[in-house]
Amino acid sequence: MKRISVDIGGTFTDCFLVWDDQYIEAKALTTHHNLALGFNDALDLACKRADLDRGSVLSEVDSVRYATTLGTNALIERKGPKVAAIVTHGFEDMIPLSRGRGYGEGLDSTMQQNLPAAERPEPLVPRRLIRSVKERISSAGEVVVRLDPSDVRNVVRELVNEGAEAIVVSLVNATENPQHELAIQEIILDEFPPHELGAIPVLLGHQVSGRKGEYVRATSTIVDAFLHEIMFHALSQLSNNLRDFGYDKPMLVIHNSGGMAQMNSTDALQTIHSGPIAGVGAAEHLSTETGLGHVISTDMGGTSFDIGLVPEGGVKHYDFMPTIDRWLVSVPMVHLDTLGAGGGSIATYDRIHHAIKIGPQSAGSNPGPACYDRGGLKPTVTDADLLLGYLEKDNYANGYITLNPKRSRFAIEETLCDELDQDVLTVARSIKDGVDEQMAIGIGKELRVRGYLPEDFTMLAYGGNGPLHACGIARHAGIRRVLAPPFSSVFSACGAGNMKQLHFHERGVHVTMYNPTTRALFDRYDEFNTVVEDLEALGREDLIRQGFAAEDVRYRLELDMRYGNQLLTQAVALEDITRMTGVGDVLGMIRTFGDVYSHRFGAASAAPEAGIRCNTVRVASYVDGDVVNFDPLDADRARSVPPESSRRAVHFIGFDEPLDTPVYDQSALAPDAVIAGPAIVTTENTTYLVEPGWRLEPTPQGAVWFLQD
Repeated sequence: MKRISVDIGGTFTDCFLVWDDQYIEAKALTTHHNLALGFNDALDLACKRADLDRGSVLSEVDSVRYATTLGTNALIERKGPKVAAIVTHGFEDMIPLSRGRGYGEGLDSTMQQNLPAAERPEPLVPRRLIRSVKERISSAGEVVVRLDPSDVRNVVRELVNEGAEAIVVSLVNATENPQHELAIQEIILDEFPPHELGAIPVLLGHQVSGRKGEYVRATSTIVDAFLHEIMFHALSQLSNNLRDFGYDKPMLVIHNSGGMAQMNSTDALQTIHSGPIAGVGAAEHLSTETGLGHVISTDMGGTSFDIGLVPEGGVKHYDFMPTIDRWLVSVPMVHLDTLGAGGGSIATYDRIHHAIKIGPQSAGSNPGPACYDRGGLKPTVTDADLLLGYLEKDNYANGYITLNPKRSRFAIEETLCDELDQDVLTVARSIKDGVDEQMAIGIGKELRVRGYLPEDFTMLAYGGNGPLHACGIARHAGIRRVLAPPFSSVFSACGAGNMKQLHFHERGVHVTMYNPTTRALFDRYDEFNTVVEDLEALGREDLIRQGFAAEDVRYRLELDMRYGNQLLTQAVALEDITRMTGVGDVLGMIRTFGDVYSHRFGAASAAPEAGIRCNTVRVASYVDGDVVNFDPLDADRARSVPPESSRRAVHFIGFDEPLDTPVYDQSALAPDAVIAGPAIVTTENTTYLVEPGWRLEPTPQGAVWFLQD
């Protein structure tokens, strides 16, 4: 297996190169103006470590896979084209009204309850760029009011005259009959042909989301249109860069569904959070292969801290109606909780609480933390880590960046010391302890809201800053076992290398599995099976278009089910049932739903007497492929203390004075080593901080256990 996997983050670009039996990891700063440059730097470093040439590597690898946060950043910065929307007559205010909940979606619970301060986000489609056409499709898919082509042409010309650069078409009940959306697309392409300079991207709601719900389908398509241009140009730039150096295969893009596909089968919306979700996929694979049990995956990079949940058995949690930035959308996405807490998170003074606030603003890679000496003037978590003695100024990121502690000291003194009336080291301790506590609170909330206890989980600490803050986070969260997984600094890039080519297709349905009034089970098997077959056909076509044989495609059926008229729906994956052939299959679906629901909410919460309904049928179509194999994580062996390379004074939380701390290099991470805290291990890509009361035990493949004494 020869494969390149890349995770382009807000601060660093991570590269994971598989070359037969060699696994090579490398990092470089992300170059936001041209992502290809950062990719080339990271790949060159990986090739240098493997004693290979970039050209020969790109000409021989079987695939290049990209995960990126570019779409997330574009949404945050509101960098995108002018998007216009065409809706059904009478629904012109559906988008700006946002179900009356737009002020709160995407905010934490505290902000949602603060109604006097509630503000709606700046709309991606302003009201003046929303137009309606006279048409109507019934909920059964029948044409009630036919579309008038002249009406459509007038509307399109008005929008173009208003400056529209992309057009979204989202009509009522288009999931039941897309005839009118397709007709509008034809008219727009006739008015503005693709081969002419005036061509305009046209996105149809039923193609982006096949689920019922007019508002969420519209917002999904709008977000997709807003990101379409920037993702197209950025990924094309990366693809052309590969072509220039001899790579002649299609580039693969990681999806937030936990799969991947070629660019011609990727929507911009599917790239949101794809990097961190690749890390959750790697955590799932590691848990399944090694029997790790319950896992909470934590990815601490330079910009954010991403939390993913993988219960025992390797089953990921999905959000089927997630909130992206401030908008509710309707796409299947692996559940992820993201906090604005990373190495580059900026520390500011909170005047109300007379305390330090950390994040969510980040210094990113340009200018970066003050210690990068690139013009940054604001104190960050990395600046605090440097002053506390955790980082080596001449050996950070394998010497790629020389750190300047004078800049860190100046930034903290100028911004925080006078306000808090504290010395620099006290403030640095507060920054370190504060960010650790902030991340621990996020972990505890994520676990407890789903009925789990933190002490029952193993925490995976990865990303460039994961092993550095692992002990502090675990101490606050009440977790006693932390694992820095193999290739921890580029673990998300490693996960991208394990992804399957996968597509989700779904359709909203009205299926009453059990009617409590008539006490009857659903029996229209052919109707249900036709929906499943149509969705399988769509997934099969996607994968055939990417060069796979039809017989290699596998399918997984999933249903969104609920009891009676409950608002809450539960996604149910059916591993052994793909069709309804009789009462036994219906009962099997009901039984699986009951088991999943009871496990999540308690056995007494199930209410079949209220009836059982299915709202959405979803099919995951995928093709299995080669994966990176993880070695056993057994830490039970005879161990000895390795020789230290130096010692230095290091400041730890809970100690007023610095501790004389041994410092080790990468050779200390031998499988038979044990290192008791306090200690520091500095490697090419990350730093392991072993706090007092903890010990570090490496494993053969490079995974490292942090165990509390």
